[in-house]
Amino acid sequence: MTTFHATRRNALAAIAAAVVCCMASTAAQAADDTVTIMVGGINKIIYLPAKLAESLGYFKEEGLKVELQSQPAGVDAENQLIAGAVQGVVGFYDHTIDLQAKGKEIQAIAVFCKVPGEVELVSTKAAAGGFKTMADAKGKTLGVTGLGSSTEFLTRYLVDKEGVASKDYSLLPVGAGNSFIAGMKQDRIQAGMTTEPTVSQMLKTGDAKVLVDMRSEEGTKAALGGLYPAASLYVRNEWAASHKDQAAKLARAFGKTMQYISSHSAEEIAEKMPKDYYGSDKELYVAALKASLPMYTKDGKMPEGGPETVLRVLSAYKPNVKSAHIDLAKTYSNAYLSAK
Repeated sequence: MTTFHATRRNALAAIAAAVVCCMASTAAQAADDTVTIMVGGINKIIYLPAKLAESLGYFKEEGLKVELQSQPAGVDAENQLIAGAVQGVVGFYDHTIDLQAKGKEIQAIAVFCKVPGEVELVSTKAAAGGFKTMADAKGKTLGVTGLGSSTEFLTRYLVDKEGVASKDYSLLPVGAGNSFIAGMKQDRIQAGMTTEPTVSQMLKTGDAKVLVDMRSEEGTKAALGGLYPAASLYVRNEWAASHKDQAAKLARAFGKTMQYISSHSAEEIAEKMPKDYYGSDKELYVAALKASLPMYTKDGKMPEGGPETVLRVLSAYKPNVKSAHIDLAKTYSNAYLSAK
């Protein structure tokens, strides 16, 4: 082989290697540009802003590539965030406080709901047998989405508040939606905490009655003593600090989504949602959504006094939270909503 051919061959090899390297770099950059958000039950009405933001094109407007994934319980989504498998979670704000007590710094950068939107339902059979209030939970099995979830936090608080010791009742993870309904129909749980549209489904069929209603400000204040900010987008503080532009774009997209919800009817919002969210009973879905509209924030900002209520509730029965010095300022930020 002549020196010319050897040189030409080496040059072509170098070009090919450079092309491959560039393609790999571009692919890696594209993957890095995608923000993956885990939702603790994507078809729950409390988490509706996640899919609605996508449907309205607000992520694209901000120049974001967002992938929405779903887990049946918020605690599973939280674990994915801590592990670094996802960049954000749509779940309950109270996890930010619980995790800070465990040495992890997570912050909500957009708040969807100023109240939990949760309802403690009791089966019609158990109600007929004398299960009328949370004080009657002794000896009963109560359903939650998952152990370590916000439904567990709230359930324990509501039962403990009535003087029933934790050893005197059981908690059973039954997820949400159809699995929750099955758990109650099969009497594996006598009561349980769930959200819309499951609440309206079970009330319509007559399989359950309401024990505690936290879909409104009035009901939440009666149950918890104040506003309890719940559904939100939270991220690791470290990620937000190193990805300020992406964090701001996400927050703005959700801020616009909350403004859309506050200025449109339940019927108009339902039209933007996938058909499988309401199945064959769109009328029921719209009714459930209409009943839920008052729980949403209008701008994605943390409601004043909300973090203090959440801290008080968690401290009431979680020794690790009560004994920890919780810096609430590190558990949320309104700054990303207005950042440019």
